[in-house]
Amino acid sequence: MDVQVVDYSMAGASEKFVESLRETGFAVLTNHPIQQQLVESIYNNWLDFFKTEEKHSFTFDPEKQDGYFSPDVSETAKGHTKKDIKEYYHMYPWGRVPVELEEEIKDYYQRASDLAGELLGWIEKHSPEEVSGKFSEPLPNMIQGTPNTLLRVLHYPPFTGEEEPGAIRASAHEDINLITILPAANEPGLQVQLKDGTWADVPCNCGNLIINIGDMLQEASGGYFPSTSHRVINPAGGAQKNSRMSLPLFLHPRSDVVLSERHTQHSYLIERLKELGVI
Repeated sequence: MDVQVVDYSMAGASEKFVESLRETGFAVLTNHPIQQQLVESIYNNWLDFFKTEEKHSFTFDPEKQDGYFSPDVSETAKGHTKKDIKEYYHMYPWGRVPVELEEEIKDYYQRASDLAGELLGWIEKHSPEEVSGKFSEPLPNMIQGTPNTLLRVLHYPPFTGEEEPGAIRASAHEDINLITILPAANEPGLQVQLKDGTWADVPCNCGNLIINIGDMLQEASGGYFPSTSHRVINPAGGAQKNSRMSLPLFLHPRSDVVLSERHTQHSYLIERLKELGVI
């Protein structure tokens, strides 16, 4: 089964959406509440920010993990040795944000978080009883009042020819959180690994909203919902001259939420951040 494109406004959307998540770990929504005009404005404004030296005055706080991460300290995906070719900014409502970008990015954060709560409700509604019975509390409740949900503003810079051999924009990885909300980027490149091991392009038409399962929901559901490997491949030809902007919102439960007999949100997050080498 390929990743399904689901019209948010149509009857039966929730069931089709959850079916795609179950089979591929990914689903794509159209006609959803997130305005494309807002997304494009954020891409443009933050691309301008990444082009300035101001970004270095927001260098990330190793303890709080908010602020600007340069390509030199970018992530190395679990199981890989080469850093991804990207820079990014971690935005939390309680964290540091450039004042000229604050109102817009916080507006998006709230809108996307509200939608995520609805989508978590869809997931729980269409989970078998033996799966939903594993949840320590209703899925939408897990993110209510959480300080942990992370909005990452990602910039994949144009290629210069000096990239490390074998490095790519984002090596194959799985997300840590419950679910990720991701507007289509301004350039293609996102791929998901299907059950047969092949890689498939995720539908990335302008206005699409991509949702994928993270490790925490896989953990909480006893593996019923798969946290699927995905990557961002390098561009070819003239596209190498283009920046790629991306805006994943990683929905995290409150720190004390019990995911399983093995983990709370906090213990699971610390384990994964150590694996990534960012703490």
